[in-house]
Amino acid sequence: MDFALTEEQRMVRDMVREFADREMAPVIPALERQGKYPEKVVASLAELGILGMAIPEEFGGNAFDTVSIALVMEEIARVCASTAVTVGVHNAASAAPIARFGNREQKSRYLPAMAKGAIIGGFALTEPGCGSDAAAVAARAVRRGDRWILNGTKSWITNVKIGGVFVLMAVTDPDAGSHGISAFLVEPGMPGFSFGKDEPKMGLRSSTTGMINLVDCEVPAANLLGEEGMGLRVAFSTLDGGRIGIAAQAVGIARGAFEEARNYARTRVAFAEPLATFQAIRFMLADMATEIDAARLLTLRAASLKDTSPPGADFSREASMAKLYASEMCNRVAYKAVQIHGGYGYSAEYNVERFYRDARVTTIYEGTSEIQRIIIARKLVA
Repeated sequence: MDFALTEEQRMVRDMVREFADREMAPVIPALERQGKYPEKVVASLAELGILGMAIPEEFGGNAFDTVSIALVMEEIARVCASTAVTVGVHNAASAAPIARFGNREQKSRYLPAMAKGAIIGGFALTEPGCGSDAAAVAARAVRRGDRWILNGTKSWITNVKIGGVFVLMAVTDPDAGSHGISAFLVEPGMPGFSFGKDEPKMGLRSSTTGMINLVDCEVPAANLLGEEGMGLRVAFSTLDGGRIGIAAQAVGIARGAFEEARNYARTRVAFAEPLATFQAIRFMLADMATEIDAARLLTLRAASLKDTSPPGADFSREASMAKLYASEMCNRVAYKAVQIHGGYGYSAEYNVERFYRDARVTTIYEGTSEIQRIIIARKLVA
């Protein structure tokens, strides 16, 4: 079994790591405190080709393999989880399904602009009454001539206000159950589309999150993504890939928290000795580093499986394992990082306070830990 990265994968990782340290680290803490979207950072990432990671080269992207994308997500999240989720949703939950399920005209219309960052993508499945139960979508779409008329509300949608296209699920055949849900490419400028309230979140404060309201929203028939009734197939395939990205994001958050704690332990003096000389602190750091490595290996295994499996192969068990372990590990590591900082860990002047808040959501979105356990168990006993 080869655990070594290719030269290209190392180059991509190192490029983003250097960018994060040089361009992101100096500005992100202030932007997070103010709850401001890191517009210039995202624009610079677009110039590096990071917004085109999931887009084929013929449409202006870079077509990174999944391992490279996971490495990029980890390096960005190590400095800013908000930027990581913005980039992750744009790539994995918007560009990727368009690239996979879209027709030639849809790909040509959206993907080149998305690769350049001229359009930011989003994914709209969740509703006020529909979270983990994806099949309970209530938004309706009715065909009228050359238009689909959409009505409903989407909630907890990443990249609201800044997004230019959303992969959005709505019911087209109420009598067909889960097979009656379809996917649409919906733009904010379409009649009847509006953004609702922003969500005042515990963490990820520089990532825009909020509601989408659809009131007789007119969507051209040409904006049906895939075939009618394929909505859950689009959604579930998107979530499987997205869970690998969330696992990588969790590894990055944990790594950022760990590095802050290790540096603090080396310099903070207590009882005339650096904290790092005390066995209790050393053991915490040892456990943190071990868990981070274990989560990274699970994540890269899932990413590698996605890259090497034939089209249509099932890697959902491995993706769920990576997401489950990495997200729960992230929360444990962030907790210990705050503990090592003592009272200062509770202060917003230190980055670990932000990492602690950002870690919490990783066990919730893209499927809660409980949903991941259901998926894993189902695969084990099938």
